[in-house]
Amino acid sequence: MALSITDLKKGTIFEFEGQPYRVVDYSQKVMGRGGSIVNVRIKSLIDGKVLDKTFKGNDQLSNADVSQQTVQYLYNDGQTYYFMNDQTFEQFSVSSEIVGNADKYIKEGDNLEIQLFGSNPISLVLPKNVPLKVIYTEDAVKGDTTSSITKEATLETGLNIKVPAFIKQGDIISVDTGNGTYRERVRI
Repeated sequence: MALSITDLKKGTIFEFEGQPYRVVDYSQKVMGRGGSIVNVRIKSLIDGKVLDKTFKGNDQLSNADVSQQTVQYLYNDGQTYYFMNDQTFEQFSVSSEIVGNADKYIKEGDNLEIQLFGSNPISLVLPKNVPLKVIYTEDAVKGDTTSSITKEATLETGLNIKVPAFIKQGDIISVDTGNGTYRERVRI
C-alpha cells in the first residue's frame, strides 16, 4: 500500500530506500499553489540511525512489511541467540548485533516480542520492566536502611545496577529496561 507524505505522522513505520523507518518527528509546510512539503526525522529500525528528510507533495512511499511475534528465548552460544515461536514451535537464531544490550534483561525461558522486517528479525521488543533476581550484593550496614542510600547489585543476567540498601541477595527486583535502573522490589 502506498503512503502519501501526509500519512507520515509521528510513530508511522514506512519503507525508504529498502529499509524500515519509524517517524520520530513530523512538521508540514504548505507552499501556496506548489502544494506542501513535509520535514521528518526518521529512525532506522535496523541500525538505529536517525536521518532528517524532506518529502514533496507528490512523493509516494511504501508501507514497511514489519510485524511482531511472540517468541521464547531458549539460549545463546556467545555469538548467536536462539528463540522459538510459541505458536508454531519453529526455532530460529538471531545475531548478537540484533540482540544488543537486550541480553542484560532476558533469561532462558522468557517470552518477549521480536520485530521482523519481512521474515528477517530486526530487533527485540522488551517489556518496560522485567523481574530479575539479585545474585550478589553487600549486606546493609545496620542503621543504613533509608531508601536514599544505594549499593551495587549483580543480577542473574550479569547486569550490575544500583539498588537501595535494604535489597539483599536472593530478592527479586523490577528493572526498567529503558534505562537499566531499579524500580521496586517484587513481592512473591
